[in-house]
Order: sequence, then structure tokens, then C-alpha cells
Amino acid sequence: MSSTVAAQFSKLLQLAVQKDASDVHIKAGSPPYFRIDGELNPHEKDVIRPEQVDEIVDILLNDAQKRYFQKRGEIDLAFSEKGVGRFRVNVFRQRGAISLVMRRIKSKILSFEQLHLPDATVRFAEMPRGLILITGTTGSGKSTTLAAIVDYINNRRKCHVVTIEDPIEYVHYDRMAVINQREVTIDTEDFSSALKSIMRQDPDVILIGEMRDLETFQAAISAAETGHLVFSTLHTTNAIQTIDRIIDLFPS
Repeated sequence: MSSTVAAQFSKLLQLAVQKDASDVHIKAGSPPYFRIDGELNPHEKDVIRPEQVDEIVDILLNDAQKRYFQKRGEIDLAFSEKGVGRFRVNVFRQRGAISLVMRRIKSKILSFEQLHLPDATVRFAEMPRGLILITGTTGSGKSTTLAAIVDYINNRRKCHVVTIEDPIEYVHYDRMAVINQREVTIDTEDFSSALKSIMRQDPDVILIGEMRDLETFQAAISAAETGHLVFSTLHTTNAIQTIDRIIDLFPS
């Protein structure tokens, strides 16, 4: 890979953080775009060449992730740039070329109070068992809320927390709890594979990054029924749509 492209890419991410951009869009044939205050604007006039995008992807993906991307045509992952920050990345193909979007992950895990979450959130975190779904649209704070819940548990309970994420966004360090975070495509093949073996890992609390299919949802319900506290997310806009989405997962 070109050291010039690597340096330019690092500088681009630094500028995104300085400008407090939530997302960075990179596409061959277009300039890089920053999403700031909800609006997408070009960062500069110079367009990115296809070979530059290929080199950026080479920086982002390890060998296993490259094989996954070649097979699937898209991949989610987390990327850390030293001295800059951590990003959630989606690499995908469009019109035969590669594009990617990088969402900035703010490293500090906020508390319930800082997020102005209701008192019910504390009760959910203190439940001994059950299935808790955090729902909302993209960018509504689902991952941030889950991170706050895990952090609350980590500071108060002597237990084992296992997370399955795609990708890992917030990194947790052991305090009162022991926390193992597994990333899809790096630590496990997929959500369902991880869930099949999770009961042999003696978990008390299980976090599933997203309910994507029937198999994952059934495994989550089974874990909750056998005495575990399970947290996950769904991309829905309200409580009614959440119920409808769950029903739609199950065959009629």
C-alpha cells in the first residue's frame, strides 16, 4: 500500500474528528464527504480514485475480513486509528466499485444520567434474567444505550458478560464483571454460530448486537428462558412496529 494514501487517510480521519463529523463517506469518483449536524457536505474538491479506495480498504481489512468481503460484497467492522479515535465501518460494492462509510465512535461511555435515560433503564440493568430490546432508528442511540447498560453492570455486578457484536463499537474493561467481547468475522463466523456455543461459556449477561434473523431471535429467547439476562437491538421506529417486526420473523 502507498504510504502517501495511508497518511492522507489518517489526516482525513483527524479532520473528521476536528470538525465533529458523525460519518465519513468515501466513494471512487467523488470527493470525501463529512456528515456534520445531520447534513452531508464534500470535504474537498479533489475526487478519490478507485485505486485509492482499494488501498484504504487494504488498510482497514485483515486477511479474514478480505475473504469475507470477497464472498459477501459487504462487511461491517471496527477500525481504530492511533491518536484519532475509533470508527464503525461498512464497506460495500456499488456499480462494480467499492465504497465505504465510517461512523465515528466516541470512546467515552456515557452514564445513564449523562444520557438522560429514564429510571426504568436502571431496573432493566438490575434484572436477573429476561430479554430486553433497545429499539430505534439509525443514529438514535441504541449502541450508546447498550454501552451504558453494560458499563452499569460492569461497575456493580460480579458476573460474566459475553457480547456478540458486528462490529465491536465500545470497548469494555473488567471491573466488577468479567467481560468477553466477540466480533463477527474475527472471533466468530456469525451471530448464530456464536449463540450456539455461548451456553458453554457460563454467561450471566448476554449482549447480541442486533436481532437479524429468526435463528438469532430464537436463541436469544432460549437464553432468556434458561435464566440469562439478554440485551439486543432492533431497527424500528416505535413499540408497535417492534412487535410487528418480531411477529414477521416467525413463519406463519
